[in-house]
Amino acid sequence: MIILPAIDIKNGECVRLTKGDFNTTEKVAEDPLVTALSFMEAGAEWIHMVDLDGAKEGSLKNSEIFIRIARNTGLKVELGGGIRTLESIEYYLDHGIARIIIGSAAISNPEMVKTAVEKYGDRIAVGIDARNGIAARDGWLSDSGVEYLTLAKDMEAIGVKYIIFTDISKDGTLSGPNRDQLRRISEAVRCNIIASGGIHTLEDIKDLKEMALYGAICGKSIYKGTLLLKEAVACGKGE
Repeated sequence: MIILPAIDIKNGECVRLTKGDFNTTEKVAEDPLVTALSFMEAGAEWIHMVDLDGAKEGSLKNSEIFIRIARNTGLKVELGGGIRTLESIEYYLDHGIARIIIGSAAISNPEMVKTAVEKYGDRIAVGIDARNGIAARDGWLSDSGVEYLTLAKDMEAIGVKYIIFTDISKDGTLSGPNRDQLRRISEAVRCNIIASGGIHTLEDIKDLKEMALYGAICGKSIYKGTLLLKEAVACGKGE
């Protein structure tokens, strides 16, 4: 199982939110590049990054930070937030980003997602962020009315191979991942599932690995010190 340490960017700074609420913004590190390099030194091969400003406004806002990390570290960057057009996808992939996460556009423009998958294959992932089982959109600011399993099946049908699933009520809470919903989505589709939201300790990583998930995103647990990234990476590899 791949461990993806997370860096969320807002106004150029490394931050974390609680339950996706922009009013809970907490700065967690000084420099994004230095932070990314520390993740690489701890053994990470991937990094999960989110443009929070982009997610809220539906456009690319902190692109220079993500591109700098892709170019100046050995990490493969998985990036989401405000990427809602083929032009945006192409721009980032051409500038070294390894995998693009499509969120809101998966709900509003599935044909675009299908075209992106046909063109870029495994470099496209879909982020399903659920609140009470309903997928959220527009930076988690509004509900789509689409049930998360329905969206997952629709994405699988158009060729999506990677899904990042987040239970918004768990995100940033250090209360453990939503094992039930993760199990359901894993059983509902054959996509590679990446767990996000609530991961607290190494026991959570062990549980997710036993579920045979493809990956796990760890954010606040790393910054708060309840999870050592080096140990999580080793556990994910079965070491």
